[in-house]
Amino acid sequence: MTTHAASPAAVLWDMDGTLIDSEPYWIGAETELARRFGVEWTHEDGLGLVGNPLTVSAQVLRDRGVDLPLEDITDFLLARVSEQVRAHVPWQEDAQRLLAETVAAGIPCALVTMSYTRLADAFLASVPDAFAVVVTGDRVSRGKPDPEAYLTAASELGVAIEECVAVEDSPSGVGSAWSSGAKTVGVRRLVPLEARAGLTRVRSLAGWTVDTLSEVAAGRVIDELGEDA
Repeated sequence: MTTHAASPAAVLWDMDGTLIDSEPYWIGAETELARRFGVEWTHEDGLGLVGNPLTVSAQVLRDRGVDLPLEDITDFLLARVSEQVRAHVPWQEDAQRLLAETVAAGIPCALVTMSYTRLADAFLASVPDAFAVVVTGDRVSRGKPDPEAYLTAASELGVAIEECVAVEDSPSGVGSAWSSGAKTVGVRRLVPLEARAGLTRVRSLAGWTVDTLSEVAAGRVIDELGEDA
C-alpha cells in the first residue's frame, strides 16, 4: 500500500513571471516611459527590476531621469500592463496547469503579488474562482523581499505559514516566501536564483502535480539548478 504525503495547507502563488509571462509587458511599459524623457532603457535594465515593489521600480526610473512624481510613474506602468493583461493573459503554461490541478484538488490558493490591485484584478478576471485570498503590493506596508505579504496571505487563509508551499520566480519573491517560513519553490524564469537552505529550485513546473507539492510541503527539497542558478 502506497502512502501519500498530506497536501499542503495552501499554495501561495506569485503572479508576474510565475503564473504569467508579464515581464515583457512591464519592460515594454518602462521603455516607453523612459523614451518620453530621453532616457535609455535596456532589456537588462528591465530585468534588474523583476520582482521589485512598484515603488522601488518607480524610484529607479525617476533616478534615471523620468521626471514625474512616483505616483504618476506607477500609475502609467500599471495602466499599460493592466490593459495588455486584460486583452491577453500571457500564461506560463506549466504554472497554469499546476494551478488548475491544485484548485481542482480543493487546496486553498492565495495570490501574493507586488503588483497593485488594478493589475491583479485584470488577471483574476480570467480565473475568478481560483484564489481564496489576494494580497497585492498596495495592501502591504513592506514589499518583497520582506515576508509581510506571505504572512498576510497565510493569516487570511487561517493556516500556518510553515504548512504552505509558495511558488516564486524572482530573487526578491523567493526571499520573501523563504523568510516567511513557507516551503518555497523557486522557478528559474528570467533571472538567477541563489541557493538557500531548504529552497527548491527548478527550471520548470512541467511534470509537477499535487503529489509533488505535497512532497515539498512534507520537507522534500528538489534542486535542479545546482551551481547553474
